[in-house]
Amino acid sequence: MELFEAVFTRRSVRQFTDEPLSETQLEIIFRAAMAATNSGNQQPWRFIVVDDPALRDTIGALDIERGPYHVSPQLVVVCADIGGMTWKMHWLADCGAAIQNMLLAAQALGLGGVWQELYPYHKRVVFVRNLLDIPATVYPMAVVALGHPVTQPSPVDRYDPDKIMRNTWRSGSCSLCDDL
Repeated sequence: MELFEAVFTRRSVRQFTDEPLSETQLEIIFRAAMAATNSGNQQPWRFIVVDDPALRDTIGALDIERGPYHVSPQLVVVCADIGGMTWKMHWLADCGAAIQNMLLAAQALGLGGVWQELYPYHKRVVFVRNLLDIPATVYPMAVVALGHPVTQPSPVDRYDPDKIMRNTWRSGSCSLCDDL
């Protein structure tokens, strides 16, 4: 699948078959995640693959919007190890970029995925930190459910030229965007 096809057809998938991802598929997804742009090349991301059914069900029982995540054969808890970071507050953007790459890689492989924030919801962060024995200097940011989709949602074109300004906020829509 070409890059733009993956970008423009990727949708959140919340229903998965029972078939787990192969180790090769997981490696490709993690390679894509670790290729993400990040501040100062700090690479704060850490990933916990949760495929133990009891742990998946426990995380799935969290009151997270639109769950349940336990229906995915593999969950990935995306964390940021800020212990040695120079720019500690950049981890959100860094891990967000890694998650986007994960979801695009999953789409390119014909898989599906969806992510749900843990951070900044204190109760979710503490719950997952305790459940998975995550150190205090590591922040669990999100849960990414990955798997083989039961159905692939149809693409949606969300492009809106009215959301593009030029030079200032009040400039209105971008005249160059009419040709895109």
